[in-house]
Formats: sequence, structure tokens, C-alpha cells
Amino acid sequence: MKAESSQKVMAVIGCGVIGSGWVARALAAGMQVQAWDPNPEAITGLQNNIDTAWPALVRRGLAEGASRDHLHFSTDLDEVLEGADLVQENAPERLEIKQSLLASIDARVPNHVLIGSSTSGIKPSELQAQCHRAPGRVIVAHPFNPVYLLPLVELVGGQHTDPALMVSARAQYEQLGMRPLIVRREIEGHIADRLMEALWREALHLVNDGVATTEEVDAAIVYGAGLRWSLMGTFLTFHLAGGEGGMRHMLEQFGPALKQPWTRLEAPELTPELIERVASGSEFQAGGRSIATLEARRDRFLGELLEVVERYWPEQEGLGGRI
Repeated sequence: MKAESSQKVMAVIGCGVIGSGWVARALAAGMQVQAWDPNPEAITGLQNNIDTAWPALVRRGLAEGASRDHLHFSTDLDEVLEGADLVQENAPERLEIKQSLLASIDARVPNHVLIGSSTSGIKPSELQAQCHRAPGRVIVAHPFNPVYLLPLVELVGGQHTDPALMVSARAQYEQLGMRPLIVRREIEGHIADRLMEALWREALHLVNDGVATTEEVDAAIVYGAGLRWSLMGTFLTFHLAGGEGGMRHMLEQFGPALKQPWTRLEAPELTPELIERVASGSEFQAGGRSIATLEARRDRFLGELLEVVERYWPEQEGLGGRI
């Protein structure tokens, strides 16, 4: 189904888990989606992933005119890119694949069309390297799984990117109901993944050293830090930890502890024993429930949690401005 003249068109390139999430989010936002994948059978997985996402999107509220029927799938790249207002690339996380695909897209679409990459770790200047038509409009637009629910998208421009384009990019992703965060400088892994990787490394050490099970590590986040992070993040949480003196007092009181060797900077070796401990622990936590069942449970929770966060978000905006 091709778009009506007034309908925004998003071209989604690659229809795996992340690409499917973009498709579902864009459909729910009332856009026409033209999806491409080199595998003609990818449409089956795409439709299944939309089936998973749609109940949560309906609960969140669909845009006027939103419909799953506004999806067109093809293995023809030219067909999918035709008329696109926004292109989102979701190829495997391999630089040579992304560079080749992005160069092909850059050569095909008009210069004003933004091209976002879902890469979780590659810097935008590397993505732009083989694009010769308008490399500056190729940026990182890194979402978080499930893309159809989590609103954060990290936007990172490269060496060829005009800062004014980032303002335009933010507006385009806001139309998808997202909370764009413009990253000030290029860095591998951007912001959120670097933070999550640090926590992940420490979690693996705790399990590897027999300090805690996977379930106990998760409980420490769910019932402790994670609840606070949902509203305040890391810095504001520590600001409150300082009492009336705020962050300054907190750093004076607890700052010396930062030099104590509590944490490990490198990940532990993934020995067969550690892999078994982590995998079996995760399977025990799942309790025999299927991935689909756990996804549905996660989506219901995230939808309800987002409603709470959004009720408090105006206060957050007043504290820190707009992201």
C-alpha cells in the first residue's frame, strides 16, 4: 500500500528485531512504512513481531489513522526508498556491511532525506565514510529494545554533519513519539550502552565470583537502583543522597570511596563454567515461561511504567531542560 500524499513515509532497512520495532512504532504513529530486507521470507518474522508489539501499542494509544495496513514490504531497495521522508538502517553490527548499505542508500535518496542508523556502537563518521552524495545526513539514531515502547533514541552526528541537521532530526524522531537525546561528541557505544556495559561487566564478575546468582543481581536492580533510575537517573539520585548539601556534600563524604577497588574495569573471561552459570540462572528465572510470554509481561509493565514516568516528566523537564 503506497502512502497518501499527506502521509509521512518511513523506509525501514532490515527487518530483524530492531527493524521490526521501528516498523511497529512508525505504524502506530500513523506513518506509512516501506520495509526492505534481502530475505523475502523476512516478512513472516516481521509480521510476527508486529503481532507481539501491537497490543502494547494499542494500550498506549495509536495516532489518528494508524493502521497495520500501512505497511509495504519488498526486497527491492529502490522500491522501498521511493518517496521516503526518513530512512532507518538496521543491518547487522558489522562496519563493512553498514558502510556498503548506507552508501547505496545515500546514492538513491534525495539530499534532504535523513538517514539514521540503529548501530549501538559504531561512530557516525565511520558510517559516512563511503557516502559521497550527502554524507552529513547519515547519522546514528540508536534506539532501545523494545523499540516500539522505549522512547529514548540517541542521535549522533559525524564529521560531515551540520549541527542544524541534528535539530531537524530531533523533530523527526519526536514525531515518532520518541525522546531524542543528541550526543555531543562521537564515541563508541554512545552513552546508554556504555553505562549498561559497565553494569553488565560488574554483574558477570559477581556471578563468576560466587557473590550472587543472576536472580539476586537482577533483584538488586529491580528493587533498588532501578526504581530510582526510572525517574531521576544516576546524577540526580546521588544529588539527593547528599541531603540538603546535595551533590557537593555527597562527593565530599563518599568521594574518597571512588578510589577504592570495588569495581573491575575488564569483563571476566567467558569460561564454559561462567556461561553455564549465567545461562542456567537465567533459565531458572524464566521459570519455564516462553520468550513470547516474558515479552508480553515486559510490554505490559513498560506501558504502565511509562504512564507513571510521563506524569512526572514535566517536573523533570523543569529541572534539566529538554533532551
